[in-house]
Amino acid sequence: MSTSPASKRLKTSPPLIGTHNGHFHADEALAVYLLRLLPTYSPSTLLRTRDPSLLSTCHTVVDVGGEYDPATDRYDHHQRTFNTTFPNRSTKLSSAGLVYMHFGKSIIAHRTGLDPEAEDTSLLYRKLYNEFIEAIDANDNGISVYPPSETANLTKRFNDSGVTLSSLVSDLNNDFSISAPPSSETETATTNGVSTFSPQAEEDARFLAASDLMGKTFLRKLTAYHSTWLPARSTVLKAYESRFDNDAQGRILVFGEPTPWKDHLYTFESSSSSPSLPSFSSLNETSTADKQPRQAHPQQQQKHQVLYVLYPESASPGSKWRIQAVPVGRDSFESRKALPEKWRGLRDEELSAVVGVPGCVFVHASGFIGGNETEGGAREMAARAVEM
Repeated sequence: MSTSPASKRLKTSPPLIGTHNGHFHADEALAVYLLRLLPTYSPSTLLRTRDPSLLSTCHTVVDVGGEYDPATDRYDHHQRTFNTTFPNRSTKLSSAGLVYMHFGKSIIAHRTGLDPEAEDTSLLYRKLYNEFIEAIDANDNGISVYPPSETANLTKRFNDSGVTLSSLVSDLNNDFSISAPPSSETETATTNGVSTFSPQAEEDARFLAASDLMGKTFLRKLTAYHSTWLPARSTVLKAYESRFDNDAQGRILVFGEPTPWKDHLYTFESSSSSPSLPSFSSLNETSTADKQPRQAHPQQQQKHQVLYVLYPESASPGSKWRIQAVPVGRDSFESRKALPEKWRGLRDEELSAVVGVPGCVFVHASGFIGGNETEGGAREMAARAVEM
């Protein structure tokens, strides 16, 4: 499927974007924002309606119209025959996923300055889908994170549904200011430049607030992945390949500066032992639903699994050092090997006396993290912990 910029196909400017009015969701809110990130769509007017005759005047229509046809820029997913998924994924797309699948690489290239066909662009393209867009697709299509059979007997300890982006977007459907004057961002379907306040205009303004919420979250993630996550790949690989210098069984990883290591560590553990960076395909063959790396042989995995990661608290000279236990999975709170029980909850001199290492600062009550005044102290804490 084409992921080329829409500008190659446009004959008029600015193109009119259409979506439905009424109750809105996170997917079309994001889809509209994503389109407007492209230069061709940035000046576009938005028309929210379900009137087919009005939608037919739009250059691009998302989440309404019962048609998916990229050749005519129609991106709806509600038709019974629709079953399109992102490459190598199984979640049915929403309007957000459809727009991202076709325009995502162009958006990434435009925002980062990368070549649209570069491997780094492809890495970011899939990373953003796996880590952000796919959950929006699943939520809009009513797809659970876990198979129902696996959660039938589970009971939530607390309700977390109110803190999701989709929930926050849903809240914006509630009109608590019907008597308030229109905001400067209010858009209507009029084209003669005359705009009067109306319930529809107020609803459109709330939709724009939802679109802004979703879109700015996307941009923050893109910026973080491009500026931090992507450069960290080579840093983590270098530390991973030198882990046997720290411990005969490769159980201790050391970084010279704070580094986002978790995602890359699991990737390298699950990929081949090649000394080169894993290719784009190898990084993405594993589903991100598989939060733990694949292990071919339990004994080999236990012997060479990284248990602790050491790093300075900041890049400033003389910074204190942290020792962090590696979680059993990327999103897990359970550690592969938590710091020793008798260290937990202690601080400073008391902790140093129990550990037998000077300069200890703290160990968390759960044992997932601790600290020392120096790198040498943190290394000694890790060396003792792996043997306990």
